[in-house]
Amino acid sequence: MTANDQELDEELLSACRTTVGDELRSLTYFTADDHRLIYLREDLEHDGSIETFAANERMGFASQGTYEDPELGDYEATVRVFENGYLTRVIVGDHGAFITTDEMKIERFSETAESVEEILAEFR
Repeated sequence: MTANDQELDEELLSACRTTVGDELRSLTYFTADDHRLIYLREDLEHDGSIETFAANERMGFASQGTYEDPELGDYEATVRVFENGYLTRVIVGDHGAFITTDEMKIERFSETAESVEEILAEFR
């Protein structure tokens, strides 16, 4: 891992911890070819679901153009709803991040997505 990767990871984690707090379950950085788990809450186990999620979230690179719509504006994030929490994905250019969280209010997703988007854009 390079110093730039480490700085990116630290900034992403700080932003997510600030906006999501203790509801943060995991944070993963990904590209079209790879991913790295940045954070996993200590009460959770690494059971392989991160690899499955990363493979699925990579499909977002191909579908970004699908969501170009002047009425809706620019794509910002994808939120997936599960019985016990949420997954939020943000893609900027050729890299992205997704976080998993416990249940929380919808406004916090927007704050988190905006913070992650800004950091990913900075590290292009």
